[in-house]
Amino acid sequence: MKRVRGNPLHQSSPSRQRAKTAAPKPAFSGRRRAELAGMATNWASLQSLGIPSNYGAVRQLRRKNEATQLISIGRNPDGDPVKLSPRAATAWKKMHAAAARDGIVLLPLSGFRSVARQTKIIRAKLAAGEDIDAILRLVAAPGYSEHHTGRAIDIGAPGDRPLDEHFAKTTAFRWLKKHAGKFNFHLSYPRKNPHGIAYEPWHWRFSQISKSEVRNSKFV
Repeated sequence: MKRVRGNPLHQSSPSRQRAKTAAPKPAFSGRRRAELAGMATNWASLQSLGIPSNYGAVRQLRRKNEATQLISIGRNPDGDPVKLSPRAATAWKKMHAAAARDGIVLLPLSGFRSVARQTKIIRAKLAAGEDIDAILRLVAAPGYSEHHTGRAIDIGAPGDRPLDEHFAKTTAFRWLKKHAGKFNFHLSYPRKNPHGIAYEPWHWRFSQISKSEVRNSKFV
């Protein structure tokens, strides 16, 4: 019998077969490319400030997402607006109201702070002659501050020195120690914390976040 050959139009060429079996080349999404670019920019910024590239590992600090959705919770004593991420803002308002019912006034001093602003603060301190190691005991490196997330707030009390360890002696601080956890606010830098940052009784972070807030943040 005569052998019937297959239709050549239905036969795959070697190159076409290779194309079918070859694994697709991995591609970064636009978001991921932006994240990588942001990381490179941040590392370059750290180096320009004299901050070592292993800062995060040594200090046991992770890079922070910079919030893109923010809500104003009022103004600080200097008249500057203080902003937090949506859930943190809601929790703050509830905590602020609860403290007021107990006769305690909690003053918002500082909330969201961008990476650019953090960099500017450190540059100003360097220009004033401060040593970078001393600065980093008081200020987190750009990209590592909890203020970037919009979920950290510095709190003060009327008549007390702002951003000072003396805040720990106020009735406002004692109230926070007892009640802040009910509103998911926690002290970030207690004494002898593992991050090499000085004791900051005024700095509190909101720890409960939603999936949507994670999606609506950008990595910088």
